[in-house]
Amino acid sequence: MTFDRRNVQFLFLNVGHLLDHLFMLLYATAVVAIQRDPAFEGSYGFLIALSTWCFVAFGAGSFPSGWLGDRWSRAGMMVVFFIGIGTASILTGFAQGPVSIAVGLLAIGLFASIYHPVGIAMVADNARALGKELGINGVFGNIGVALAAVSAGFLTDLISWRAAFIVPGIVSIAVGLGYWLFLHWAPEGHKQPKPNKAIDAAPGEIKRVLIIVMVGSIFASLIFNATTVSLPKVFDDRLGDLATTTSAVGAWSFIVFIIAAVAQILVGHMLDRYPLKPVYFLVVALKIPALVIAAYAFGADMLVSSVFVMFVVFGTIPIHDTIIGRYATPEWRGRVYAVKYLVGLGVAASAIPMVGWLYDSTGGFETMFLLLAGSAAVVTTCALSMPSRRPAPQPAE
Repeated sequence: MTFDRRNVQFLFLNVGHLLDHLFMLLYATAVVAIQRDPAFEGSYGFLIALSTWCFVAFGAGSFPSGWLGDRWSRAGMMVVFFIGIGTASILTGFAQGPVSIAVGLLAIGLFASIYHPVGIAMVADNARALGKELGINGVFGNIGVALAAVSAGFLTDLISWRAAFIVPGIVSIAVGLGYWLFLHWAPEGHKQPKPNKAIDAAPGEIKRVLIIVMVGSIFASLIFNATTVSLPKVFDDRLGDLATTTSAVGAWSFIVFIIAAVAQILVGHMLDRYPLKPVYFLVVALKIPALVIAAYAFGADMLVSSVFVMFVVFGTIPIHDTIIGRYATPEWRGRVYAVKYLVGLGVAASAIPMVGWLYDSTGGFETMFLLLAGSAAVVTTCALSMPSRRPAPQPAE
């Protein structure tokens, strides 16, 4: 059995995607318990808003991260990511009040901003089947979303909310040291010229497509952030006797996220077999009825509708990344991913205070879901604006 460096590298990148989303959403579940900590008195809206700058840094840091990855070393940036985000999470676990926890969350967001413009670009550069491998990578990201809810819930109930940040932080640092050793133990050989995977399209068409992706990403990221951040609190409010502890809230969130993660594999497979436009349109158009149904669901119906919502929300993720992977040249791919995440996640940071403000002012989540359905209509319009031609098959590597 021969050693396959590419597969090990792909595994580390997938684990990185898992940890990236896990750290970004630990607070969404832990805040349910932090509300009861005397050092953090305040409404849900006030406390959840403390994570706003975390998401601002997540978006704003993506461009310098992508630039450093292109100019310095993508692998080196991944080592910084693993160790940096783990350290930031541990420090957040020692926070003593709202200001210190907000600073810790901001640091988490800053290191988390490294992954998407660097890690996704590395996956795209080395992919043998772009849609499939981005789909697999996306599933790991969604597993991170799911593990954030369940790990934060159980560590909070078993130890304290502080352990929900400290334990994963230690794990991430260990993974980072392992990746650093891997890079030294199995250094990358001399790069062979690779066929260009970019679609042979006119400059005007490429510009049009990338603008569509940027606009679509703004509203898709808004929906993703709002639904993933609010789901634990939605379950805390709407599941009644089905979720009476933080652990139960986290467990139900985990189940929903894991089931929905299948969408990444399914959509990734479809992207490799069918034209981009109909796949894009089908997935994003389904968000509209899914979010409207969720606005009025309670109890067991809320669980079912949440699976529907998260299935189509997660299914959108590999679409935008695949479009960039096919239309952007390798030399610019990292920076295009960086701009996409800078624009999308920068605007999507507004989802956090929006969720908190709407909850405090309306006493629930109905208005939030309806507003997100409107955002889904915008993404659907973007999908309809995509070029209709079928791209040429990607060459084998």
